[in-house]
Amino acid sequence: MIITGKYPELRLRRTRQYDWSRRLVKENSLSANDLVQPIFLVDGKNKKIPVKSMPNVFRYSIDRISQEVDKSVSNKIPMISLFPFTNHKLKNNLGTEALNENNLVCKAIKLIKKRYKNSIGIMCDVALDPYTSHGHDGIINENKILNDETVEILIKQSLLQAEMGCDVIAPSDMMDGRIGKIRKALDKNNFKDVQILSYAIKYASNFYGPFRDAVGSKKNLKGDKKTYQMDYNNHSEAIREVALDIKEGADMVMVKPGMPYLDIIKEVKENFKLPVLAYQVSGEYSIISNAINKKLINRDAIIEILTAFKRAGASAIITYFANQIAKDLK
Repeated sequence: MIITGKYPELRLRRTRQYDWSRRLVKENSLSANDLVQPIFLVDGKNKKIPVKSMPNVFRYSIDRISQEVDKSVSNKIPMISLFPFTNHKLKNNLGTEALNENNLVCKAIKLIKKRYKNSIGIMCDVALDPYTSHGHDGIINENKILNDETVEILIKQSLLQAEMGCDVIAPSDMMDGRIGKIRKALDKNNFKDVQILSYAIKYASNFYGPFRDAVGSKKNLKGDKKTYQMDYNNHSEAIREVALDIKEGADMVMVKPGMPYLDIIKEVKENFKLPVLAYQVSGEYSIISNAINKKLINRDAIIEILTAFKRAGASAIITYFANQIAKDLK
């Protein structure tokens, strides 16, 4: 880095003294275009159920999701992301409810596409943890998560979601090789325009607890997910994961969680020059929300944190704050 000039001839505070000059030299800007709103789904009618571990976050029955989607469309948020709270009676070891064309996600996709057309994108999670009785993202045999057998199910899940009208398939399972196989299956079945957002970098993090509560897998989970999600001590491995997924056909990649991994976001963006999304996960959201509720910080901290993702190189951020912050940004 070359720095020219010195004090007192050079005074960096000159451009900070007025609002107009600060706006003039601003290097990063956050807008609604940078946000993705997650929506949790639940069975039944006329339901809006609070997620106890996530302040101001709810599970919606299919007949009530429009009130949340309406906000996102009005706020000009580009995309929503759907996550199901599956009835425990429908869960089993193989997660077969993931392949039911009348499951919560499929019904939600059809309703949203019928009502909103292409005014907002739909992203769908591809993984088995909301559907399995053991809470893992893949099928199990003798306490081992089976990679290749799980991938075959994920291919079917992806094709089903694409058939329903999903715009962005988002495999979050962290099985090896699934991006390439899903891409080939989508292309073969004439879903060439369906995008793949790969959760290429998903760490085995301590920040996922409230989400697992929201989708109903927390109590079911046996053991941990360290044999397939990444070790949070590792950096170079993350770059290898992204390189493989790009080669297999990923259109975009995800870094999850977000705030503790700004270094990874920056590294991926600088190395690969493709769209990188960050996920401000449930644990991050709950910590920030609780601090705001206790008046330890103010709401402006949300925008400060989301801007940090942009500054690091994120093209967009999946955040439970999306609708309320997009409204503020207006």
